[in-house]
Amino acid sequence: MTDISALTRLCPPPEKPMTIDWTSVESALGMALPADYRQLADRYGPGRFNDYLSLFHPHGVTEFVNLTGLMPGRIRAQLHEQARLGTPPLPHHPDSLFPIGVTDNGEYLFWVTDSLDAPEQWRIAVNEARGPHWYTFDGGLTNFLVSVLSGMTRVPVFPSGLAEQEPSFAPSRPVLYKTSYTPLQPPVDTAAIRTWARANGYDVPSRGRIPPEVRRAWEDAHQT
Repeated sequence: MTDISALTRLCPPPEKPMTIDWTSVESALGMALPADYRQLADRYGPGRFNDYLSLFHPHGVTEFVNLTGLMPGRIRAQLHEQARLGTPPLPHHPDSLFPIGVTDNGEYLFWVTDSLDAPEQWRIAVNEARGPHWYTFDGGLTNFLVSVLSGMTRVPVFPSGLAEQEPSFAPSRPVLYKTSYTPLQPPVDTAAIRTWARANGYDVPSRGRIPPEVRRAWEDAHQT
């Protein structure tokens, strides 16, 4: 059974799927998106799971939950400032974190885009609202929803009673709003950084976090 099949059995979606122009969406973002997210967004549309978790969607009904709206860029800027200050430390570099959802309590969900060329391998990270703690799920977004809503996985920064609820999805009602935002720059492909670093005499591991001094050197060399 696929993850989307498991999710629709666990949590019934709206009767009518959406039709999304994914070529335009991915062109606007400057990167390909995971197939499971495209299926999820098509099948469910914008809305909230368990009256708590909203995923960013190409047809998000407000600018605060729109995948190509202002929030992903604003969140990325906040992460960069947090990384600059170093308090609290981030488990992933801001350029590899792409915001994909938000909870009513203020936790954010991210794709961990370790390689832009392999979106099917992107993991999910969740940060604590107004706190330093993070949780990383070793799987894709739809698999994350199935695991959390079924109670198989408990995310420490989520309310303890979330998994005790009957899984549900509520479509969002359209709201008129005026969009004003600066487009989000796509995440940096860490594979490209590793290739550049080795070509320039830096010793970098094939996996894991890139040393900060190597990333700074790459950023200095690629400033426009």
